[in-house]
Amino acid sequence: MRVLNNTANFILQACTTQEREEQIAWLLHRVTGIGIFIFLTLHIVHIWLIGFGAEPFNSVTAFLNQPLARLLHIFLFFSVLFHAVNGTRVIILDFWPALWQYRRQSVNIATTVFLLIFIPSILLILMDAFLP
Repeated sequence: MRVLNNTANFILQACTTQEREEQIAWLLHRVTGIGIFIFLTLHIVHIWLIGFGAEPFNSVTAFLNQPLARLLHIFLFFSVLFHAVNGTRVIILDFWPALWQYRRQSVNIATTVFLLIFIPSILLILMDAFLP
């Protein structure tokens, strides 16, 4: 229970402090990392189903090809892309400490790069999911 209280306090504080953008990026980086881990675990289980025959594997695959299940691709793509762009930002700041004075601007640049890639890609994912 204490962990939940600390997490809730951190989230509230992240939305109200001066370094809000950096803290939200930090939090999203952790959440997307967990999401990617969960996806990889489910992916391995899905592939593992081949060992039980074609029927269990094909039934899960058929479910994943449904349009509503395909919307999960958006969340997966969000997680992978945000984690990659933000991770690159953190690596650049770690290798060039003089750039730490531009931390807030680096979050804005990373967000812009993320959105420039994410928005057109989402349109392609949605077209693939809902158009014949």
